[in-house]
Amino acid sequence: MLDLTLIKASEVWQNIAKVFTQFHWTFIFEFLVLAFMIYWVFKTLYESNSGRLIFVYVFLLVSVGIVALFQDEFTASGFLIFITLVSAFFLLLFNIELKRVIYKGSRGQSREKVSSVKKSGAEFHADECISGIVKAVQNLSKNNTGALIVLSNGNLPREIVESGVGLNAKISNQLIEGIFINKAPLHDGAMIIFGDKIQSAGCFLPLTQKDFPKDFGTRHRAGIGVTEVADVSTIIVSEETGIVSVVRRGEITRYVDSETLKKFLREYYWKEFNTEKK
Repeated sequence: MLDLTLIKASEVWQNIAKVFTQFHWTFIFEFLVLAFMIYWVFKTLYESNSGRLIFVYVFLLVSVGIVALFQDEFTASGFLIFITLVSAFFLLLFNIELKRVIYKGSRGQSREKVSSVKKSGAEFHADECISGIVKAVQNLSKNNTGALIVLSNGNLPREIVESGVGLNAKISNQLIEGIFINKAPLHDGAMIIFGDKIQSAGCFLPLTQKDFPKDFGTRHRAGIGVTEVADVSTIIVSEETGIVSVVRRGEITRYVDSETLKKFLREYYWKEFNTEKK
């Protein structure tokens, strides 16, 4: 038994030595690419509140690496290919986050050219939009009218946006209240706001699978669920109690007053173009 253990240990050291004896300068480039990919997997999973998947990802890499050391056919290239495939799989699971990063990167290249136009237009509409949303939410809350509003950054899956009715309408408290009034055709779905426009209404959202109190109905579970799959925020008005809640990255804050809601909306409207006045 001892001899067998020594033989296995010797084979492991030989396999580890192969990594260095077969080392080629191209491995440096491969390792840098993989390090960058692994970094983005961790970053994407962390920002998506997917701590369990981080554990699964690390477990797969470590366990397969250990098993590979005991195989005679072990090669550094083979293990690097495995890491690449696993990393690509996890990144594809969160392709929405990747699209957001790529979109922001491409937009950043031309930001300097259009910054003055963008800022002036956005600044002109921001207060008006915030005022309209806050007033609508206050009235909906007073009347115990349920509502679900998604503050989008343009990165929602197309199937969610297209599940409702496209509006592309100017934000106003009258329109928001009219959409969510009881028995209105679109009142049961979610409203999507993108910038200074109501992009669509009556949309269907994915429900969270986490455990929440029983008084969290479908509207609350949908408002939380969409923030778990996309980098968006939501505003929820309870139909039963009129309580206003806001959600970021799966974390819900209840009993939101008008001042807190204004601050929440300012962060949404100002973070992209005027961080100094946040």
